[in-house]
Amino acid sequence: MLDLALANLLSPIVLSFVLGLGAALARSDLAVPEAVAKGISIYLLFAIGFKGGASLAEHGIDLKLGLTLLMGVVLSFSLPLLGFALLRLLSGMSRTDAAAVAGHYGSISIVTFVAATTVLADAGLSSEGYMVAVAAAMEAPAILSALWLISRGSDQTEMSADLWREILLNGSIVLLLGAFVIGIATGAEGLSRIESFIVSPFQGVLCLFLLDMGLIAGRGLRKADVLDRGAIGFGVLMPLLGAGAGLLASLVVGLSAGGTMLLMTLSASASYIAVPAAMRVAVPQANPSIYLTLSLAVTFPFNLVLGLPIYLTVAKTVIGS
Repeated sequence: MLDLALANLLSPIVLSFVLGLGAALARSDLAVPEAVAKGISIYLLFAIGFKGGASLAEHGIDLKLGLTLLMGVVLSFSLPLLGFALLRLLSGMSRTDAAAVAGHYGSISIVTFVAATTVLADAGLSSEGYMVAVAAAMEAPAILSALWLISRGSDQTEMSADLWREILLNGSIVLLLGAFVIGIATGAEGLSRIESFIVSPFQGVLCLFLLDMGLIAGRGLRKADVLDRGAIGFGVLMPLLGAGAGLLASLVVGLSAGGTMLLMTLSASASYIAVPAAMRVAVPQANPSIYLTLSLAVTFPFNLVLGLPIYLTVAKTVIGS
């Protein structure tokens, strides 16, 4: 595990994140233009979705796919309940803020998922191609759990038409699923046609994206006084608990070591795209400085540097490589 952690720490994607983090903490004027960052996000979502769809076309639809999707949805619904209880125990957060934060930890970080696929490739392991569909399925259920938790103590939250639109038509979900469908429809032949665009440049583009993520995380850490010690501890403990739940779910389904590692990663990650957008619409009284700083400046770096090697080692040990 130590060797994997060191190798991951010295990988280009992690070092790119560290560069951005250090530059932000040093108050450098280094910045990635918003339009460029948006374009990079679109590229990464399309590439991972398309490759996942093409892999599924080659694999075919079977019972294991359905069970894995079901497990992903169950995890997304249930993990916020665990996160909420843990936050109320460890932190002095209000009920509204604790529920909003918990919703982020049932949903997923697609960038952490993409980084995990890179770690798998470097380790010479493959995974079930439909895991990208599981990632998409895990985006929204956690939002509903968070809103239910808030509604138990307040009458200020309601499921408006704007909120349903934010959940169901979130750009990252639409692009990921759309590219996935295109990959299924065109299969291996379609992948071979655009391989030079979505395979070879992928890791280089991911480095630029993680540079930007490092800059954002560093700015968040400069405002880390919004978090108490209990909240910061939660940001490290909750990913490990989520990964454990993902491991149990993968054992029920019978996933490969690579698929197990990806499901553990999805269960361990915290959203910073889909859920914040939904929380802004549904729960404007929740403090975005808390949930964004915790998910992006605490949990994301932990998963990127230490979490991924841990999840890979555990998956290989339990499942076998």
